Amino acid sequence: MGTGGAPGWRAALGPALLICALVTGCGAPGTDDGPAGSRTGGPASSAEPPEALCARIVSYWSLRTLDEDGYGDYQSMGLSNGQYDILREVLDAARAKERRAGRTAAERLVGEEARARCAKLYRDGNSTEGPWS
Repeated sequence: MGTGGAPGWRAALGPALLICALVTGCGAPGTDDGPAGSRTGGPASSAEPPEALCARIVSYWSLRTLDEDGYGDYQSMGLSNGQYDILREVLDAARAKERRAGRTAAERLVGEEARARCAKLYRDGNSTEGPWS
């Protein structure tokens, strides 16, 4: 075998591990390094209920985009269609609340509304409208 061939599986191992760490949210235990300031005590767990994950990511993106005019692309945010609908509803309500009662009230509303709306979306343990909701 010559040295001019394809690099093989070892060359892909580093990028694959990096992607795995980024996707799963691996971090030091007890650190505040995930969306919406999550403190999981370790790497992200697939045991997190879907409504809790939904509320966490919707809150994160809502707070992050509260000052912007647009919403962005739901796929780049890692949201399903149903979660994106919730994001838009939460942001509309938060912006109205901010105009009436200030930023702190708007931020509090984001968490409350995201939890309530995500609980409704996942009331049976899964999204109610198929895999894209």
